Amino acid sequence: MHPGPDGDAGAPGEPGGEQAARAAASQNRGAAEPDVTTGTPATTTSGFPATARAHHAYWPGNWALWRRRPVQVAFMLVAEAVAVTVLAVSFARSPIPSGNDWINFAILAAGATVHIQLTQRQEERRRDRTKTVLIDLTAVWTFSAAMILPVPLTLFVIAVIRLQHWFIARRPAHNFIFSSITHGLAGALAHLTYTALGPHLLGRPGWGDFLREFGTIVVTGAIYEAIQIAYVGGVLLLGSPAGRTVRNVLGSPADNMLEAITIGLGAVTAILLAAVPPMVAVMAVVTVVFNRLAELDQLQNDVRTDPKTGILNMRGWSEAAERALERTSRSGDQLALLMVDLDHFKWINDTYGHPAGDDVLRTVAQTLDEVTRPSDLVGRFGGEEFLILLPDIDEDATWDAAERIRIAIAKLHMVTTDKRGDPATIADRTTSIGVARHPRHGDTLERLLQSADAAVYLAKENGRDQVCFAPDTVTPPAGR
Repeated sequence: MHPGPDGDAGAPGEPGGEQAARAAASQNRGAAEPDVTTGTPATTTSGFPATARAHHAYWPGNWALWRRRPVQVAFMLVAEAVAVTVLAVSFARSPIPSGNDWINFAILAAGATVHIQLTQRQEERRRDRTKTVLIDLTAVWTFSAAMILPVPLTLFVIAVIRLQHWFIARRPAHNFIFSSITHGLAGALAHLTYTALGPHLLGRPGWGDFLREFGTIVVTGAIYEAIQIAYVGGVLLLGSPAGRTVRNVLGSPADNMLEAITIGLGAVTAILLAAVPPMVAVMAVVTVVFNRLAELDQLQNDVRTDPKTGILNMRGWSEAAERALERTSRSGDQLALLMVDLDHFKWINDTYGHPAGDDVLRTVAQTLDEVTRPSDLVGRFGGEEFLILLPDIDEDATWDAAERIRIAIAKLHMVTTDKRGDPATIADRTTSIGVARHPRHGDTLERLLQSADAAVYLAKENGRDQVCFAPDTVTPPAGR
């Protein structure tokens, strides 16, 4: 999880808080910096007119940091102070780098530079598309530096990387500072952990020594990642309530898998550097290829994901649902389809504004993901409707699942803003849920969708806020 907040996340009551919070996390897994530009005129200081100084975004007094929630500002300042203290003490107590250390530093710095420069355009595109945390693969170099270099040279490697990222990401100054400090702290503490758990492999070790060294590397990687999660997650959790989702704060399972692989490649790079230094050139090529694969994976994910809610869009859901239906047909298992329709959703848009409606959709999507099973498929059908495919489930369990979803949504208190940008909470929302079961209500996905849609109509006609099973004979309605 590489810290590096790229964007601004508004505090409650500030316009665009949720959208900004998501952009804030769109960093190299970062110390995501939630800020917002409120449009408040800058004051006149030191003889500079406010209108002139407003254009100096790097002037500390103009940082959007100061417009964040006080608890966020306090957390960041305390976290930075602790990190700087730890870095200063570690730097002072570190042994003087040897000539071999400087050679290893030069190799890692060169490898990182090749990686960054050859993937610059890919990284820019990934940052533009990413709505949550971004794994930028530089841990291949920073983690290997933490394992094999003393603290001063580890920090120098991080500085080389961060300086180049400054020109790529062009993030606000305070974001960059917080990100860089977090990177440095993670690298320093990882180095101290690795050296404290030594001695390390020398000569001809046995299998017991190999396993011990492997465990040491795993613990070191966990410390490296935990520091970044604590700093980044802390900032996001104290930010706009609308942005506090597990995916926004910690990233998706795929993001975290990529991070683990990147740290593993960093360990391999350190081993190669210690054993056969020229082989590090191979890792530079590997990181470039890996970066391209990460971009392709992101592109494929974007095609299948609804950008507003972060869950599957109709295309992605339909593809996965068709495969699940084929498996069910072959195995003879049971399957159910739920269509979840938010009651009176237009009233939310008309009363609070469309940004508030978007916040409601995101919160409901997150809730559906939390109250369903890992094997269930959750997707957005369109508008205020969601689809959930429940494989391997009997009729009673289907009813229980639908009721659980209805009750969970009814209990939500969704923090958002009104049309004026003032804080608002939307609660007590009801849901009409239509249920269709395979093969009773249809043996194809299209027929199941028609049956579930008919069941939703039935629920609404009966007073809304309820679960209805599809009738055995379905006549598709002409319009809602």
